[in-house]
Amino acid sequence: MAIDWNLYDPKGCYDELIGSPGIPRPSATNLTAWLRSLSDEELQMRKLDAELAIIDKGVTFTVYSDGENIDRAWPFDIIPRVVPLSEWRRVEAGLKQRLKALNLFIDDLYHDQKVLKDGVVPRELIANSKGFRQECVGIHPAHGVWAHICGSDLVRDADGILYVLEDNLRVPSGVSYMIENREVTKRVLPELFENTNILPVDDYPDRLLEMLQSISPAKGPRHQVAVLTPGIYNSAYFEHAFLARSMGAQLVEGADLRVDQDDCVYMQTIQGMTRVDVIYRRVDDLFLDPEVFNPASVLGVPGLMRAWRRGKVALANAPGCGVADDKVIYSYVPDIIRYYLAEEPLLANVPTFRCHIKAERDQVLANLETMVVKPANESGGYGMLVGPQSTAREREEFAVLLRANPRNYIGQPALKLSTAPTLCDGSLEPRHLDLRPFILQGRNIHVTAGGLTRVAMKRGSLVVNSSQGGGSKDTWVVDSEIA
Repeated sequence: MAIDWNLYDPKGCYDELIGSPGIPRPSATNLTAWLRSLSDEELQMRKLDAELAIIDKGVTFTVYSDGENIDRAWPFDIIPRVVPLSEWRRVEAGLKQRLKALNLFIDDLYHDQKVLKDGVVPRELIANSKGFRQECVGIHPAHGVWAHICGSDLVRDADGILYVLEDNLRVPSGVSYMIENREVTKRVLPELFENTNILPVDDYPDRLLEMLQSISPAKGPRHQVAVLTPGIYNSAYFEHAFLARSMGAQLVEGADLRVDQDDCVYMQTIQGMTRVDVIYRRVDDLFLDPEVFNPASVLGVPGLMRAWRRGKVALANAPGCGVADDKVIYSYVPDIIRYYLAEEPLLANVPTFRCHIKAERDQVLANLETMVVKPANESGGYGMLVGPQSTAREREEFAVLLRANPRNYIGQPALKLSTAPTLCDGSLEPRHLDLRPFILQGRNIHVTAGGLTRVAMKRGSLVVNSSQGGGSKDTWVVDSEIA
């Protein structure tokens, strides 16, 4: 039986494909018409083809559970999410504006701290920041850029407006899955790429390499780039290997690198020691250099900070950029944009209550059942309270945590996240989702065409992280006038 869009009900949420009962959005006309032409059996066969392709390609992610590392096939839904090009151009401009301002902010914090002196951001927030690194004060990375790769999470509320939910500036992950999602979709839905103008995403590794080379201290046309990974047991190891292979860069662990007496970095290869100019590091700050941070770390490289400080090697993302990857600092980003760029933000933040401010903390505590409360520096959906889906006991326990350390929490109203048709148990059902575009900044700024759409595969759930049972979709940016 073919799909009847009149029976599809997003239950009052903004739906990314269906604008009103039975009527697709203009940018999704080709997609929804093609889906309607398939029988249930044909749609299930395409889904099976996608699952087999993911297994064949070895696309996995790791879940940490009960002290064990469990590798699982990447959860993928074959129904793409569609974004019209006209809307995307506005989003793209807003993301560029945001990262440019954030990098100016980080650079200021490690030098003059004018933003603190002028009272735009409270000084005590930085003094109590888990991400501020005193060891980075006075360092001048190339182009004044600290966060070279950013993944800003976007959500759409019932009003149809896209909001920035958070900025991921330390070691944002997921871009390899964005690329693999597109490859799998091309394999199982090839017909749609013949008559729909879909912007490509497979140029990302080239763009990443170009950005990394732009921050290299080496003179001349050749720049040796390495991807530093914690190793095979890291949850994002698939991505580390994927990006190194796609860029033609070396994938290394800390034990493969050495810093010599002149503070240059070398890696061990089968041809001998080779100098490294740029390191795309996927190791957390505190494990990066045991001489400076955690002396027990075996993941990092002794002397690496010294080499970076002297300009002998470039690090992306730079140590210390996590000071802006803080959900409390996130609430000040609109003011940061106005301060450094003298512009109004092109993308809005989700309304946010700062729990270190008593009046706002009281507001959160009085409305926990309608709030999403997040710790400042956690990721992956861990450590947060989703009020509408919580129990009274969970709210009581969370209130104790919040009162004990208010600086560590923000509260946001639980949004009615947008939905998209998702193939679940043989039928199409609405599922909530978000979007993580990736922004690169070196000499220039580049934004991926779309990004990683993450889907809450559980009915009614607002948590999209794969570690919490979420999945993903391909994201199409299409020209509505052509598609």
